[in-house]
Amino acid sequence: MLTNLTIFEIITLLGRGEISSGELMQAYVERIQQLEPRLHAFLTLRLEDALNQADVADQQRAELSRRGDAIPPLLGVPLAVKDVLAVAGMPCTAGSKILETFQPPYDATVVARLRAAGAIILGKTNTDEFAMGSSTENSAYGVTHNPWNLERVPGGSSGGSAAAVAARMAPAALGTDTGGSVRQPASFCGVTGIKPTYGRVSRYGLFAYGSSLDSVGALARDVADLTLVFNIMQGCDPRDATSGNAPQEQMNIEDNWSSRGLRVGVPDEYFGGGIQPEVESAVRAAIQTYQSMGAEIIPVKLPHTQYAVPVYYLIAPAEASANLARYDGLRYGPRVDADDLHHIYTATRGALFGRETKRRIMLGTYALSAGYQDAYYGKAQKVRALIRQDFERAFKQVDMIAAPVAPTTAFKIGAHSGDPLAMYLEDIFTLPANLAGVPGVAFPVGLDHENLPIGMQLLGPHFQEQRLLNAAHRYQLVSDWHKARPAEASILG
Repeated sequence: MLTNLTIFEIITLLGRGEISSGELMQAYVERIQQLEPRLHAFLTLRLEDALNQADVADQQRAELSRRGDAIPPLLGVPLAVKDVLAVAGMPCTAGSKILETFQPPYDATVVARLRAAGAIILGKTNTDEFAMGSSTENSAYGVTHNPWNLERVPGGSSGGSAAAVAARMAPAALGTDTGGSVRQPASFCGVTGIKPTYGRVSRYGLFAYGSSLDSVGALARDVADLTLVFNIMQGCDPRDATSGNAPQEQMNIEDNWSSRGLRVGVPDEYFGGGIQPEVESAVRAAIQTYQSMGAEIIPVKLPHTQYAVPVYYLIAPAEASANLARYDGLRYGPRVDADDLHHIYTATRGALFGRETKRRIMLGTYALSAGYQDAYYGKAQKVRALIRQDFERAFKQVDMIAAPVAPTTAFKIGAHSGDPLAMYLEDIFTLPANLAGVPGVAFPVGLDHENLPIGMQLLGPHFQEQRLLNAAHRYQLVSDWHKARPAEASILG
């Protein structure tokens, strides 16, 4: 089946003329039409446009080959995009009713770069509203189901992207990671994902949630495909004031890369009470695999990890409160009419923001209010600095840190709907990396007794994605967990 091919396999077969982009796209269209009604991974699809673009890509490939010119690396390859990133010609709802009718006239930088490389956008994937969630249950347009078990969440907020890749409805997809929103869905859906260093990938065209935390990442079947997509996405962008000054660095994944002498840190704080025993066992087994390949396993301390959840849920909502003030019913999306300007604002925001978004806006507004800013937001920023210092000290001892992505495998839809704190605690192992701005790569390392994927993350110093990708790729060369896929019976019900 063509939809089982990796991106590297697709590129090889396209280059040999053994398949066409049109044939490939038709296979994905049929796959999406078959599975999308059950999974609800997409909010917008442009399948007819994608088929037409695939035919154009075939013509372009033939012409470039005839002239002996270079062929764009992703020419004719389909991708999906999380619906918080602008794609010209497609709606961008951010999973919210307040943006139901909005269609941006431009591409986000990452989308523009992928299109310039020849990629074809299949559509926009489902997300928790404004990326605020850990399960994709907070979308105003319905829940996405995990293809491994339709009663389970796919993770969030990039759950639609993760589900689409896991179900073979797209070979790769863009996501965003503000507190774990690429890594946790990757873990729950058994795919590979990257959260870059803050500033490594442009945020231009991203609908902001927490501006000092948001990172644009990607999800794919394996590290090799992920690296190919990531190489095209990353690099400085003058249109993004938070873009890092590091030059664009092409990541080269090497099959003969050696982990001998690699110093891997294991933090006790990530293996405490509340972790599912099968998750701990699978992650520790993966760490043991690195040791068997010559890596040195070193215990490290990240003592302020325990404060990550309260710190994050002060800083992120405070930034969200400011970022979402622009959605007032006048400049974007639909409007609820009222007698005066003030009541238009309140009626529109009250009716069209979802419950979780309103909860976080109110929490953030309170944290920034007069008399409380120093006590809450200011103190949270000071503890954030301590969390970052924890990582800096650890990275003087080790090259990277290995840890679980989430304390459990995918939980049932609705399991935490009445307990926001329980939902927030699902991010306990992913939040620290965002607060510190460090990169992370998540990948599958096992299955639990219910055949649900288990993920591990490698975290590294700022701008050390190359090392993380090579280390994750090295693991995938000696394991097959990334090749596991949901049973068709699970998806079809």
